Amino acid sequence: MNVTIHSNRWINKGNGENIMFADVAKIHIRSGRGGDGHVSFRRELYVPNGGPDGGDGGKGGDLIFEVDPGLNTLYDFRHKRKYVAEDGYPGGKKRCHGKNGKDLVIKVPAGTIIKEAESGKIMADLSYENNRVVLLKGGRGGQGNMHFATSTMQAPKYAQPGQDALELDVILELKSIADVGLIGFPNVGKSTFLSSVTAARPKIANYHFTTIDPNLGVVDLPQMDGFILADIPGLIEGASEGVGLGHKFLKHIERTRVLIHMLDASSSEGRDPIHDYEVITGELKDYNEEIAQRPQVIAANKIDCLSQDEQEEVKKRLGSYFEKKGIPIFFISAIAKTGVQELLYHVKSVLDQLPKEKIVFETEYEAFREEAKNTPYEVTLEEEERIFHVSGMRVEKMLGYTNIESEKGFEFFQKFMVEQGVIDRMKALGLQEGDTVEIMGQLFDYYE
Repeated sequence: MNVTIHSNRWINKGNGENIMFADVAKIHIRSGRGGDGHVSFRRELYVPNGGPDGGDGGKGGDLIFEVDPGLNTLYDFRHKRKYVAEDGYPGGKKRCHGKNGKDLVIKVPAGTIIKEAESGKIMADLSYENNRVVLLKGGRGGQGNMHFATSTMQAPKYAQPGQDALELDVILELKSIADVGLIGFPNVGKSTFLSSVTAARPKIANYHFTTIDPNLGVVDLPQMDGFILADIPGLIEGASEGVGLGHKFLKHIERTRVLIHMLDASSSEGRDPIHDYEVITGELKDYNEEIAQRPQVIAANKIDCLSQDEQEEVKKRLGSYFEKKGIPIFFISAIAKTGVQELLYHVKSVLDQLPKEKIVFETEYEAFREEAKNTPYEVTLEEEERIFHVSGMRVEKMLGYTNIESEKGFEFFQKFMVEQGVIDRMKALGLQEGDTVEIMGQLFDYYE
């Protein structure tokens, strides 16, 4: 059976597939580099000295993330860690423009957060209406030599190199999209409850951590809109500190607006439901105080396991405890579905009273070209000989593509050195007239 969450936000496959859940992945991404401009000249019959006709290089491909509603895990990213968009093609003769590199579109589940790996800052939140983002733009193609012809320089022998690609490591983190989170200790009946009120079919068994991934389902209520419910697994004492699987799954509660806190009213495993409540609430506070303050509804489950007298005693004890806290409590049986409908209608009424705003994580980091690449050049001073050494891929690449033997070419390269801040960097180190500058083994004398 395939269960589709409303608005195509999630598809949960309940077809018996045993797919390992993965909600965090680290990958390396790179946009395409721009294609180099071309140097060439027309060669036509009876025109021995034709003008420049070198074409422009193509743009590098963009690196794009896009939501695929058919995905609900980041498992595929465990097999492939490097994603590279296509580079732009170089320009050609006869003013031929190089082909643009193909964009690379990476598919992710709804609710995926993309973080810059080193800083941990959020680059994008692919949730709700935000289902596509160009994370890294491809490099601009370089101009061919046809652009550099002037009245005094009619045969330029240089072209512009393509713009560098952007690349960095990112962390993908899945935070489930659900209106209501179902929390509680293992074996209190969360999976049974989810399967009884939605079409989701989580695995159910009597041992800890049967549920190894957040199961989602749609709760449909007669004559009104339903809501999305997520069973959040892995909550035990110490979860906020990473004990068990707790820290791994607490992130899935961050988008929920209401929490159903399920307790075992029958104490079938020898645990006290009030103590369980206090432990889980403490873990929520330790993880995120704001989440712990969100509206809660208590679902005291397994009431059918008690005799009539025991039920009255438990209802009196638990009812008194939660009444003092101002938290509504419903005594239910997830298996018999006793009291379940009343609980669901109450949760829906709480949701309706809350602001309709969606929980979206704001962008904290943008991959500008200056930030994502290595230092474009390095300047060092050999003080004894007064020689300034300039190195770096960008400067060396420009020098390699520039004909400095020509006046126009040398002027073009000097302008590049000024615009890139190389001259200022050398001046900061004490550059003076008459000093020597070395680039790629070539020596230049500096004059103002």
